[in-house]
Amino acid sequence: MFKVVCFDLDGTLLPMDTEAFVEQYLKELAPFLAPVLSPNKLVPLIWDATRTMIENTDPTRTNEEVFQERFLSRSGFKRDEIWPMFDRFYSEHFPTMKQYVEPGPLGRQVVEAALSGGYRVAVATNPVFPKAAIRERMRWADVDDLVEWVSVYEETHHCKPQPGYYREVAERMGAAPEECLMVGNDLQEDMVAKGVGMKTYLVTDWLIDRGHPVYEPDQRGTMEELLRDLKEKRGLFS
Repeated sequence: MFKVVCFDLDGTLLPMDTEAFVEQYLKELAPFLAPVLSPNKLVPLIWDATRTMIENTDPTRTNEEVFQERFLSRSGFKRDEIWPMFDRFYSEHFPTMKQYVEPGPLGRQVVEAALSGGYRVAVATNPVFPKAAIRERMRWADVDDLVEWVSVYEETHHCKPQPGYYREVAERMGAAPEECLMVGNDLQEDMVAKGVGMKTYLVTDWLIDRGHPVYEPDQRGTMEELLRDLKEKRGLFS
C-alpha cells in the first residue's frame, strides 16, 4: 500500500496549457536578456541546455549545474555576466504570468483530501525551473502551504521522464517507489513512474499524450473524479 502521493503541478494541480505557457514564458523572458543576448539566440540556447539537463543521468550533478554549464559554455558568457538577469526576471516579472493559467479550487481540495486520507504529499513537478518559479506556481495553485517536499532544479539530479527522477522523489520522501503514487496529466512523463514500481493515476483534464511510448495507468479520471476517489476511498485509494 502506498504512503506518499506525488502530484505533478502544471496541468494537474495547476490548470494550464503547458506548451502555450512555456511559449509565453520565453517571450516574456527575452526582454530581460535582450541587453546581452537577442531572442533569436536566447531561445535555442535555453532549449539546448534544457535538453541536456533532461538527458543527464549523472546522479552527482544537480539539474541547475547541468543547465548552467551547458548554457554558459554555448553562449560564451560568464555566470555573473548573465545570471543576475535571469534572477531579476523570476523575482520581478514571473509572478505576473499567473494571468496565463487557470487556477481553481480543485488542486487544493485534492491535496487536502490526500492529507485527510493519511497520505504524505510531494509535488513532483519536472524540475527544469528554479525554486522561485516552482514555488510561485505552487502559490498560484494554492498548495504551497500543504506540501512536504517539491522537486526544484537546484536540489534534484534528474528530470522527467528519467526513471532516476522518480527514484529520487521516493528517496527524498523516505519511501520506497512501491510506497508512492504518481498523479499527473502527462501520459509519457508522469506514467513512466510505473517502471520504477510506483502506482500511477492519470489526470485527464489537461491530458498530454505524445503517442509513444505507451504506459497504461493504474487509474485515470478528471480532477473532480480524483477528488471523489480520494474522499470515497475508491480504486487505488480503497
